[in-house]
Amino acid sequence: QVQLVESGGGSVQAGGSLRLSCVASGYASSYASSRSRMAWFRQAPGKEREGVAAIRSSDGVTTYADSIKGRFTISKDNAKNTLYLQMNSLKSEDTAMYFCAATAPGWSLTLDTRLYNIWGQGTQVTVSS
Repeated sequence: QVQLVESGGGSVQAGGSLRLSCVASGYASSYASSRSRMAWFRQAPGKEREGVAAIRSSDGVTTYADSIKGRFTISKDNAKNTLYLQMNSLKSEDTAMYFCAATAPGWSLTLDTRLYNIWGQGTQVTVSS
């Protein structure tokens, strides 16, 4: 059973940076892990969960939400089974619980929550202005 564990959240002032990590374990093989599609989502209090960024582990193709383009970067280290989200120029509106998610290998890459069937517990990011 695949499990995802996020870390790296915290409190930061507006304009600052944070790097989130998500370690994946339980894949049947390194091949399966290196072919997965993974993503970061976030959910602020009282709001729906929204997609932030996604990556196709097999070739590194990425997609981003318009709200964070140019500020956030998603990456994956297949050797370490670890997903990252580098967040720069943080704004107060980036405050949310951030979740790591994964799904089976495939070609399509979206930020639709329905595509992903494995979720981490989340890590809190708080940006003060």
